[in-house]
Amino acid sequence: MKQKKSKNWSLSSIKLVFLIVILGIVLICSFCLGRYHIGFVDLSKILFSRIIPMDKTWTNQMEAVVLNIRLPRIILSCLVGSCLSVAGVSYQGVFQNPMASPDLLGATSGAAFGAALAILFGASSVLISASAFLFSLTTVGVVFAIGRKAPGNPVVNLILAGIMISSLFTAGTSFIKLVADPTNQLPSITYWLMGSFSGAKQHEIIFVAVPMLMGMVPLMGMRWRLNLLAMGDESCESMGVNPDEMRLIVILASTIITAASVSVSGMIGWVGLVIPHLCRKVIGSDYKYLTPTCMIIGAIFMLGVDNISRNLLETEIPIGILTAFIGAPFFIYLIFRREDSQS
Repeated sequence: MKQKKSKNWSLSSIKLVFLIVILGIVLICSFCLGRYHIGFVDLSKILFSRIIPMDKTWTNQMEAVVLNIRLPRIILSCLVGSCLSVAGVSYQGVFQNPMASPDLLGATSGAAFGAALAILFGASSVLISASAFLFSLTTVGVVFAIGRKAPGNPVVNLILAGIMISSLFTAGTSFIKLVADPTNQLPSITYWLMGSFSGAKQHEIIFVAVPMLMGMVPLMGMRWRLNLLAMGDESCESMGVNPDEMRLIVILASTIITAASVSVSGMIGWVGLVIPHLCRKVIGSDYKYLTPTCMIIGAIFMLGVDNISRNLLETEIPIGILTAFIGAPFFIYLIFRREDSQS
């Protein structure tokens, strides 16, 4: 029995290493792809020149494209894809619901309202991101307060409160769009809501790196405990784990990384719902391996979608549109595959 378990562990580890290699390949391709072609040799020299002094054989334009445009965008894509996927699988583990996603408790609706409100008042891009982040956290805080104080099952109360508060903030965003200037403000709000990495800057990465790290560290550190929740609260308590305290920590950490992601990327759906289901097909349901797998595949998926977004047509396609076009049919495919396997 022990030998079989160790073989499964080694197989999962090999899969994780293989996924990391794929992520590295996609990263290199993402740097090379674009309307301004940059070869692999020039790309390597530009990146390594920041660490090792070497003779300059590339143009200033190449260096600007790699370091100021593509590098921040690629890093932000990886961070957002990883965070949304990990938040999605964590929510699914906490609520024991395969349909749970990062926007279950209204984090994305609150972020959309905060961003729309900031755009309405003519705020800068930094303030727009900050407003989206704060309103996202506030929304989940209100949902959590209602869910804790309402009588009945606290998990069900959280879900119901999330639906209610999310609809309120969605209505608020619609009202802001109604009163916004149709010439400048309304297009900016609409484009933000569709999601994009086109304006990725280094300061945005610095802005979201801290909250993302604050959320990802506890989720990765206590991921094995999510396996206990599937066994019930009594099993958690028998193992010395407080299920209510654990749910609180996971929800807070997942909310922080979701709020940070949406604040700089806009509304990007389906990632936190589809990627965890795909990862279960790849690695299984053990959260010890499932959570890091979601982190890696989420980054790969978001990088791939972003590459399509900026290279498919002459004008860039918003990320939210592509994730919906790709995510919805793929989720239907996963549903039918699950039914086939059960039959």
